[in-house]
Amino acid sequence: MLSVSEAQSLVLAKARALSAVPAPISHELLGQVLAEDVVSDIDMPPFDKSLMDGFAVRSADLPEGKATLAVNEEVTAGLTPKLPLMPGQATKIMTGAPLPAGADAVVMIERTRPGTNGRVEIDDKPPRPGQNVMSRGREMRKGEVVLSAGTVLRPQEFGVLATVGRTTMTVVPRPRVAILCTGDEIVDAQEKPESSQIRNGNGPMLQAQVTRAGGIPRYLGIARDRAEELRTRIKEGLQSDLLVLSGGVSAGKLDLVPGVLQELGVQVHFHKVEMKPGKPVFFGTWDQTLVFGLPGNPVSALVCFELFVRPAIRRLAGHARSGPFFVEASLTENFAYKTDRPTYYPAWLAWEEKGYHARPVPWFGSPDLRALTRANAFIFIAAGEHRLPSGQLVSVMKTEDES
Repeated sequence: MLSVSEAQSLVLAKARALSAVPAPISHELLGQVLAEDVVSDIDMPPFDKSLMDGFAVRSADLPEGKATLAVNEEVTAGLTPKLPLMPGQATKIMTGAPLPAGADAVVMIERTRPGTNGRVEIDDKPPRPGQNVMSRGREMRKGEVVLSAGTVLRPQEFGVLATVGRTTMTVVPRPRVAILCTGDEIVDAQEKPESSQIRNGNGPMLQAQVTRAGGIPRYLGIARDRAEELRTRIKEGLQSDLLVLSGGVSAGKLDLVPGVLQELGVQVHFHKVEMKPGKPVFFGTWDQTLVFGLPGNPVSALVCFELFVRPAIRRLAGHARSGPFFVEASLTENFAYKTDRPTYYPAWLAWEEKGYHARPVPWFGSPDLRALTRANAFIFIAAGEHRLPSGQLVSVMKTEDES
């Protein structure tokens, strides 16, 4: 049986970033990966710019920091100075406005007072050249690469794209993920279950996980434990970048999914991983489609998704770091646990003054999804019997961000 790390390596070896596509710049691209270098078409700022309200001056006119200068004009942001600055002169200037020719510093308004006959009295330290000035091209130069391929688009990248005049860009698309739940015993949330049925929590949960991972979910509904019905639904799902099935992957009489997948030509890369929960997890490929069969127990499905499916989605979406992401945290309480396989135990992870802290949450096993509403991470526990004291450092898998 494969270890988790061996299984993850097989998944990532088959996951390749999707072909880049052009797209108009929109907030809908937030979190996607840029697939081209972006070059500035301008210097930014395009002129020497004042960083303060005050007076543009020649530093040579203020060797002692004190002087009375003639004000030749006033320049506000958006206007262009009309007059060069001559010896003994100052230009009243606002934040963001261009410096006039001849000026090399700005004295803030608080260090001045109005003089007589259109003059200004300055009482400050001797200004240094460049004081309160952002020089032309300080932020970026025309022809300079300002965003590199592989950049994850955050709000600040959208601002830079607009600054350099880009209205379209090339990005790695979000992977399309088909989700198919299987089983005679499950019904959709709007239905009232009969005595032998339960509502399907995995479908909505997996759709949310796909969205959080950066994919586009497509829910295919519930397929009953009938080979022909499974075959029809699976064929439809194989047209996506990924197909994620829930249920029907164990060794029971009606666990038909692995057999149907192989009938349809899916190449099996692994079926069963040494882990708890989620041992029966399946992974295969069909042409370019990645196929995952997750156990039906909800915590098993969620954990397997985080360990295998989420990294695959991120890799297809062009992310350099695919995950999963682990941190070292200290236990907040004594914790005893015995397990025959490496286990991912639900916990609440929090950052405190001296680092991460993890608190195990009460949990009775893979069917206990409610317990996960009190968890945001999983403590990794190696096989064996453990009595871990409060303060013990443990490895914890984060699920709510990749930072």
